Amino acid sequence: MRRRFAEYFPIGLGILFSLALAVPQAEAAEKLQQKTRQAWAKYEKFTEKRIFDTELNDKARFLLLDFMKTSDAKKVRDVLKSGKVYVQKMNTLDDKGKEISVEDGLIHHWYGAILIPGVKVETLVRWIQDYNSTSKYFTEVKESKLLPPKDGDNADTYRIFFRLTRTYLLTINYNTWHTAIYRHHDAGQVSSRSFTTKIAEVTDAGTSSEKELPEGDDRGFLWRLNSYWRFNQEGDGVIVECESISLSRGIPTGVSILNAFTFGAIRGVIESLPRESLESTLTSMRAGVPKSR
Repeated sequence: MRRRFAEYFPIGLGILFSLALAVPQAEAAEKLQQKTRQAWAKYEKFTEKRIFDTELNDKARFLLLDFMKTSDAKKVRDVLKSGKVYVQKMNTLDDKGKEISVEDGLIHHWYGAILIPGVKVETLVRWIQDYNSTSKYFTEVKESKLLPPKDGDNADTYRIFFRLTRTYLLTINYNTWHTAIYRHHDAGQVSSRSFTTKIAEVTDAGTSSEKELPEGDDRGFLWRLNSYWRFNQEGDGVIVECESISLSRGIPTGVSILNAFTFGAIRGVIESLPRESLESTLTSMRAGVPKSR
């Protein structure tokens, strides 16, 4: 008996239908609320407390790998030795061990690691700090520029402009301003903290109609972005770790069942972007840095 096409692919058609609805919904503007800003600040605070007050002050351990269970650390190292990128989702709790609620927003927290063979930490870090050349090596970065320092900045502080482009069903462009602060630990160990000072979504990018939308009053795909890096020399290579936390729009409450399904598809799009961005950054870093001879 002949079966209808939809009976063979019911799930696929449902996803396609959902995404077809999601794209125009995702085009709608979403305003960053004060309560969402406060939730981000709280999440940032407790994430940095763990990283800076505990882990990077530990004299015996440096990588996040070193703080994992032995069995978990071995799994990660096996992935790195195989030449692959390791990525996992993370979540910061408050000082009482509870989830940090984020109203009208989503926080995306990912950990990624990669092994870059045949390079020294000093060479890798100097290459990264050539911010005028970043766009040559990283696919998401369309323009990059090292900006003048501000009063009070030290030699390990960098102010940077990036034009970022991310594509997943939709193409989204941003003008972003970042501050990156580096710290040297023991020999062969460097860490850095990077955070955005401004993110402006750009519409009609590359055309005569190009313009920046007001900060925090756009489609809401990227409102905040922090990155915490650790570079550790191991033999003739470097293990690079990055924790990335970012803030985006949430899913509205009080919507219909159909719209809930639609916004679920939007959430899938939104949550896929930070992970794919982190993986792309790490692989681009390994491919681009000059190797030692």
